[in-house]
Amino acid sequence: MKYIILLLFFFTTLTISAKRIEVCETCTVKSIKEAIKIAETGDEIVVKKGIYKENNIIINKSISLIGEKGAVIDGEDTGGIIIFEADNFTIRGLKIINVGMSYTIDYAAIKVIKARNFIIEDCILENVFFGLLIEKSKNGIIRNNRISGNRKSEASSGNGIHIWDGSEMEVYNNQLTGLRDGIYFEFVKQSVVYENNSHNNIRYGLHFMFSNNNIYHHNEFRNNGAGVAVMFSKYITMHHNTFKLNWGSASYGLLLKEIYDAEIYNNLFEENTIGINGEGCTRINYKNNTFLRNGWAIKIAGACYANIFEKNDFMHNSLDLSYNTKKNDNSFNNNYWSEYTGYDLDKNGIGDIPYRPVKLFSYIVNKTPEALVLLRSLFVDIINFSEKVSPVFTPDDLTDENPIMKKIND
Repeated sequence: MKYIILLLFFFTTLTISAKRIEVCETCTVKSIKEAIKIAETGDEIVVKKGIYKENNIIINKSISLIGEKGAVIDGEDTGGIIIFEADNFTIRGLKIINVGMSYTIDYAAIKVIKARNFIIEDCILENVFFGLLIEKSKNGIIRNNRISGNRKSEASSGNGIHIWDGSEMEVYNNQLTGLRDGIYFEFVKQSVVYENNSHNNIRYGLHFMFSNNNIYHHNEFRNNGAGVAVMFSKYITMHHNTFKLNWGSASYGLLLKEIYDAEIYNNLFEENTIGINGEGCTRINYKNNTFLRNGWAIKIAGACYANIFEKNDFMHNSLDLSYNTKKNDNSFNNNYWSEYTGYDLDKNGIGDIPYRPVKLFSYIVNKTPEALVLLRSLFVDIINFSEKVSPVFTPDDLTDENPIMKKIND
């Protein structure tokens, strides 16, 4: 009992001793660096309206840094701006602009190093190199931020939210645009990313590598240079995301490379060059996804085994499925295919004859991309029919035995 009383006394004393430090042109404290110098653990620094031309602000104390409306930190394109090296901090409501660019140093609007239990929220970060750069940290919440850059090439731009070697992170309701990658994870585990809008980025809306046991849901990835890339990871769940308008010669809605034991369901892939491109992917369940008006709905390369495609809608894609091998170890069942021309005499909602989604023409286009100009020609219909009757170049056992007659997903 006496230990509980001592703990209560300690926290009460800490709360009472915490102070509020105001920063403004007419205040006693006129700069953020000056406020940091006099602050102690638990203090709140309030940055009032004004433009503060500061950079390389190093914070190694557990404090709250709060910006009132109109508070702007201008880094003047000279380097990084805020660097946190402490646990249990909060940063809220600041506008940070003009982060420096370097080909050798990762300058960021806010950099966090070896921190636990922190919140970054309601900030506007503009003209950044990196927006948020989080290293070797855990138990962080990143929410309600707007991050944008205006660099024109991959080499001269950084990522919006970049987390390296982290765990138990929660990233949600952020807007990311004009960056190299909107969100980038590397060696991140047990984290969740949701309700973010990542669009018009130079490379990927989302890019993660070597990151296991993560969940991504209700995000929109739109009009990015190459779409979304998920690589060298396992135990991933992606659901209720939108992958839209990712066009280009090397663009995907979603690129999967060396992914194992994943759940991908209730996503929308609309008007992408390729909806999903899979390479070396095993034991993935694709269910209740919608593939709408893509160039290719799905492209499967080698070493993709034991995947299940069930109750997906394939609607008005130029090509539904591309397969680069004659062997098939994946299951397609109970999907809706807008190209299916079979019948349902017993009226049970399931086609009476199986559907072969891999066309000979998709095989030809893989070998000779220039052949794509023939897509709508009579010649293509003839060769597709001949392969359907007697498969030679496409897997003869790749069929949907129970194609659904009507659209499945809303």
